[in-house]
Amino acid sequence: MVRTRVFVSALAVFASAAACFSQQSQPSSTASCYLDDGRQVYIRYNPVTTKADKAANGKPWTPGGAPMTLFTEAQLSFGGSTIPIGAYTVYPIPARDKWTLVVNKNVAAHSTYDEKQDIARAAIETDQVSQPSDALEVAFAHVGNKCTLRIYFGKAASFAPFTAQ
Repeated sequence: MVRTRVFVSALAVFASAAACFSQQSQPSSTASCYLDDGRQVYIRYNPVTTKADKAANGKPWTPGGAPMTLFTEAQLSFGGSTIPIGAYTVYPIPARDKWTLVVNKNVAAHSTYDEKQDIARAAIETDQVSQPSDALEVAFAHVGNKCTLRIYFGKAASFAPFTAQ
């Protein structure tokens, strides 16, 4: 019980830090995944449009000028790496045929991307969609102990599987 309270308090601190980190004029959106045991994985992002924001091939993308922020109540596995419970920044890196997703431990306000702080990086499944999205859409698909992050932007649809441990 005490351990749960400490974790909830720590998660609140992470959430507050992330709120300060993502000081933008537009409201953020959230996509959530609830695991079978009640633990939650969610991501906060800026809901940008394809007209207002461009994702440059080969460069870490920060929609609306701020990275996505991942919060997890479960230890996760992604791309062969372990992601401990906590808060992290997430950077999609677009490419013509296959996107890469980076999970980074630096959630400090106003910081820039630092590759040395990456804890997970993997190429993710990417397909072209027949009906392009005019705005960034982020969602999770949940099956068993897996939360698959889905990112739709323009003609690209990318899928990143996170497995709870």
